[in-house]
Amino acid sequence: MYITVLGAEPTLLKEVRNMEVNTAQNQALYGIRVLDLTRVVAGPYGGSILGDFGADVIKIEVPGRGDDARGYGPYRNGESVYYANLNHNKRGITLNLKSEEGKEIFKKLVAKADVVIENYRPGVMDKLGLGYDVLKEINPGLIYGAVSGFGSYGPYSQRPGYDIISQAMGGLMSVTGAEGGDPTRSGNAMGDMLGGMNLVMGVLLALVARQRTGKGQRVDVSLVDSVVASLENAYIRYFESGQLPVRMGNAYASIAPYDSYQAKDGKVIIACGNQKLYEKLCREVLDMEWMITDERFLTVPLRVKNNKEQKKYIEEWTTKHTVAEVVDIILGKGIPAGPINNVKQIVEDEHIRDAREMFVDVDHPVIGKMTVNGNPIKLMDMMPRVNRPGPTLGQHNEEIYKNVLGIDDDTYNELIGKQVI
Repeated sequence: MYITVLGAEPTLLKEVRNMEVNTAQNQALYGIRVLDLTRVVAGPYGGSILGDFGADVIKIEVPGRGDDARGYGPYRNGESVYYANLNHNKRGITLNLKSEEGKEIFKKLVAKADVVIENYRPGVMDKLGLGYDVLKEINPGLIYGAVSGFGSYGPYSQRPGYDIISQAMGGLMSVTGAEGGDPTRSGNAMGDMLGGMNLVMGVLLALVARQRTGKGQRVDVSLVDSVVASLENAYIRYFESGQLPVRMGNAYASIAPYDSYQAKDGKVIIACGNQKLYEKLCREVLDMEWMITDERFLTVPLRVKNNKEQKKYIEEWTTKHTVAEVVDIILGKGIPAGPINNVKQIVEDEHIRDAREMFVDVDHPVIGKMTVNGNPIKLMDMMPRVNRPGPTLGQHNEEIYKNVLGIDDDTYNELIGKQVI
């Protein structure tokens, strides 16, 4: 299938078929070519999601230096495993976009692409003469996806943005942490990951719209917006009550019992999301049927209000059992419960590791055999696949410049000599 865009020739699927291993033509994004200018986490993660579903993602990096994430550990054999994990399913080239020759080469690639993604500070691509308004004249069907700290417009648009800034200014840190404790950053790059996912959603929406209109468009994603949207009911509670949400540890401001509870050998999660589950917990597990009719715990709002008091009663039972016993007993009654897993337990979990394929082994040309994160999205007829490891710096220069753009040997060597590529 050729993906036709208005004003540009079809994506060259003959290049896609040169991918090393396991590429299937029935993958959801087969035939879509993506030029990936992103760095560090949010953009690279989004690019890999597109690659997992068959897009031909061409990672474009600065000659000699590459993505900043190449400087982040851990390392093996001199290569960043951090970078390789976030950039699998991509071909990699180097290109100096500050040089005039580099800009012309990029424009030629744009003519043969469906999508460009970047995460520079807004305006940087325009200063280079490679902003969306220029590129859409070359390829009117181009989808141009940009993710930045604060988005391309608004009073903060020119501020630099990193994950921790998005978590702080988007409100996530204000509601995360122990009760009465300091605002706390999430244990992962949550703002970046959300931004990468939203970038992918925006690109896919624009691709669907292009099928109808024949035209591309610009997608603008902000890390802070992504974090704000993720806080869902925190803002609704504030709008309704006028009171600031506070840090509650593992408790939930809208539901109870819905918290972590002490067992013999650690903490365990119990989650009663409705009245039926709550009554079953009291009656069939805790043998505390009196809590169903106790005035302190009659309704969800009352249980939230009196959560600390009720938690003591629940822990009278949980502390008599191990985490595994609590989970088995409660799950046996059809009530949601689970352990608080550490990373070792997760990577050894047969459901997560094996059945859901959330960790995938790949062979990297320098690192060797390594494990990368799997994709959480499962299209049941077009499953995500890891077809290639993250590229070494400039690994596919010759393949792409010669096969995609038709550059001859002499010109190719001249570009290397001028440090254009």
